[in-house]
Amino acid sequence: MNVLWRTLLVLLRARRRLRREGPVDPTTVARLRIRVLPSDIDLLRHLNNGRYLSLFDLGRWDLLTRAGLMAAMTRQGWYAVVAAETITFRRSLELWQRFDLETRLIGHDDRAVYLEHRALVKGEIYARAIIRARILRRTGGTVPHDELFAAVGRPEGLPDIEAWVHEWADGSALPSTKRPAPSVWE
Repeated sequence: MNVLWRTLLVLLRARRRLRREGPVDPTTVARLRIRVLPSDIDLLRHLNNGRYLSLFDLGRWDLLTRAGLMAAMTRQGWYAVVAAETITFRRSLELWQRFDLETRLIGHDDRAVYLEHRALVKGEIYARAIIRARILRRTGGTVPHDELFAAVGRPEGLPDIEAWVHEWADGSALPSTKRPAPSVWE
């Protein structure tokens, strides 16, 4: 429930900023200030490893809303889903500690868009996540990138995705939902 209220607050603030400041470029590094709350910690009194990804969702909501992409996707009947994600931890975030969440679109391939999230304290990276997201239609199916970019515009100046990100995406992929995926331990 905690992240739901935070999400609603982030959406309200992002919409207000969009109205006041106009849309940001989708390649902008979006920043949010977040505090580690008691509902975010584990028994060791630091931010629970699973909570990082839930909090990183806030960065995506903020960036997509302020860039105007969320409104365009809603008009088209599209939504984004996380297809894969990987996170690396460097230092722990403690109870009540404030940190900055940075979110940036880092590129796309023929099937997905990629975002990077960073948790920072005083400019120092504590954790970093790479997210692979697919754009789907509410009526079913995937939105091809040419259709996506025709509706929302193609971001200019996207950096090339690092080779390891493509290797990770390929290596971590599961079979299509149209193919069987039995659980067989080897």
